Amino acid sequence: MKVLVPVKRVIDYNVKARVKPDQSGVDLANVKMSMNPFDEISVEEAVRLKEAGTATEVVVVSIGPQQAQETIRTALAMGADRGILIKTDEMPEPLGIAKLLKAVVEEESPELVILGKQAIDDDSNQTGQMLGALLDWPQGTFANKVEIADGKCNVTREVDGGLQTVGLDMPAIVTTDLRLNEPRYASLPNIMKAKKKPIDMKEIGDYGVDVTPRLTVVKVTEPPVREAGEKVEDVDALISKLKAKGAI
Repeated sequence: MKVLVPVKRVIDYNVKARVKPDQSGVDLANVKMSMNPFDEISVEEAVRLKEAGTATEVVVVSIGPQQAQETIRTALAMGADRGILIKTDEMPEPLGIAKLLKAVVEEESPELVILGKQAIDDDSNQTGQMLGALLDWPQGTFANKVEIADGKCNVTREVDGGLQTVGLDMPAIVTTDLRLNEPRYASLPNIMKAKKKPIDMKEIGDYGVDVTPRLTVVKVTEPPVREAGEKVEDVDALISKLKAKGAI
């Protein structure tokens, strides 16, 4: 079984994002970048399936600038077999990403696509669902447990009421939640081995997909600074303050 894992290069989760002076977007100059944390979980799950003998090959695909090779190399060091980079300096919208991934799926013919439920830079939570719709494949979103047996993929997913288990006919789409697994750290020997693993370089034009944006970013601003709190002596003072502010 071949597993395809899309990964995204994003601002590292430890870095505070800065808005450009003209408010046209987020400033990426001289900012540490890393793999989207939800995608790390996807890679880990795919590698575990391979180690268990369920999967035979793990292919990682990324859509982004030349530097996204580093993100793919990280996945290869974790245990993926090869990578595909679709180069673009303009990040397509989720629908454009889904169209490109559909073309990659048709070319690679995987039995399972595992991707993070969302990226921490835009929090769209759309690509997996759109890919499932374009391919007309069953999908299990927000997975916190994945089991594959007898040609089916059983996904336990987190819903508002608790946990729900769905059985998906293969091929299928799975999007990962935080509690699915704990991603491994790549060892130095595996990092060195990853440098020799192949990465196919592609262009958007190679797939004949229209990724023209349908949305226009009007303005990006930082959230307002949170006001300092105020201590009160007792409950009566608290009630008075709340009444003064119109809260009660």
